[in-house]
Amino acid sequence: MPKISLKKINSLKKNKIGISALTSYDASFAKLADNCGIDIILVGDSLGMVIQGHDTTVPVTVDDVIYHTRNVSRGLHRAFLVADMPFMTYSDPNQALENAVRLMQEGGAMMIKLEGGEDQISIVEHLARHDIAVCAHLGLKPQSVHKIGGFRVQGREPKEAQKMIDNAKALQDAGADLVLLECVPNELGKSIKESLEVPVIGIGAGPFVDGQILVLYDILDITQGSTPKFVKNFMIDHDSPINAVKAYVDAVKTGKYPAAEHCFS
Repeated sequence: MPKISLKKINSLKKNKIGISALTSYDASFAKLADNCGIDIILVGDSLGMVIQGHDTTVPVTVDDVIYHTRNVSRGLHRAFLVADMPFMTYSDPNQALENAVRLMQEGGAMMIKLEGGEDQISIVEHLARHDIAVCAHLGLKPQSVHKIGGFRVQGREPKEAQKMIDNAKALQDAGADLVLLECVPNELGKSIKESLEVPVIGIGAGPFVDGQILVLYDILDITQGSTPKFVKNFMIDHDSPINAVKAYVDAVKTGKYPAAEHCFS
């Protein structure tokens, strides 16, 4: 299969074909997902919780993400590779550029992702001027978990929802190529998707966005303890991880996932 590019991702949006994305942190799982037809792999700072056992993503470093991105890149032949910018590694434009370059040169990332709204517009502009592809992250921002008071749904109040829509537009205008939207009501996900020209990838953002992303460990029922409402265990009714990931890709492409029980109102 031909390699996925940003142009291809935009064409999926244009043709209303669901964009399938998963997190991965090593070459073996990356190769499995790649062989199953996944469009995007994100090396998320969620590795701090999934791999390292922390309670939040805050302790993750740039070196951590570079290490895991480099490993994931070795397992990919088709998928588009995105890497997270960890907590406080993009507090000013020059720091952001330096760390983004490291993630691309040392890790092999094709795009970097950063959390934040209007406060990140100058950062996105600076990276875009240097031809670095950027994914903005709105809604629930795990790096801000202590500030916002925990992992909870964002944008339920009209004023908060409108601000998120405005921020999404501003980040797109600043040069963001994708928007990841986490833990928001269905209708807000729909409004943001309809307000933007760039693709919107949801995680707990409802069925109306352009694509979906989940943590690979969650869909394979590896995660111990509770999982968020938006997670579906794809190992149910499937006899292997390969078939589970194929089922996830198909469910995203056809709109079968997320179902009502995975969404927020």
